[in-house]
Amino acid sequence: MRIKSQWFKSDREKTSKEIAGALAFTIWRIADNALKNTRKANFEIAIGSQYFLFLTEFLVFLIQVADRIAYHQLTAEIRFEFTSVLANRVAETLAENQSRLMGNSIAEHKQNFIDKLNQRAGEYADFNYGIDGPEFAFTRYLAYCMREVMDEKDVEWVIDQMMSIEAPGAIDMVENTMRNLFEAEPRQPSARKRMSGD
Repeated sequence: MRIKSQWFKSDREKTSKEIAGALAFTIWRIADNALKNTRKANFEIAIGSQYFLFLTEFLVFLIQVADRIAYHQLTAEIRFEFTSVLANRVAETLAENQSRLMGNSIAEHKQNFIDKLNQRAGEYADFNYGIDGPEFAFTRYLAYCMREVMDEKDVEWVIDQMMSIEAPGAIDMVENTMRNLFEAEPRQPSARKRMSGD
């Protein structure tokens, strides 16, 4: 999956809110890609509540990843602002999709996601995420949460799918995206894109 993770044509440093907004879009794409990959691996994830339960758990996991990375890069105050904006943007995107497919208000779906995020944040807090990445238990907890989402026949198999395939790839994408988004110097357009065509 290709993702845009660098700024173009900027004459100022981006705020943590702007970075969080850009990352929210990327995180949504990463989670959606993980769902598609898992379905391609012959796991049954029905369109409807199960579909959104999967996305919720994976999005919560990715927000935890981003928050832990931010811990090593930002002051406590800026990190709080960054993670709050990120969580709210992701929640809004999920809620809009969920409301469109399943009914109920966007506000209700958003609040349900935030409630789940707050619950899981306390649980993920038991696991370490250092400069070199998460400890084994951090990704294992994602797999444990996914067990609650899957059909009985897929419960045991989903652990390996999450820990060996989906989580490592997703973590790498979040880390790379954040590294690029936090770069002080914006990337310049390529020479071909700069040509006027005259």
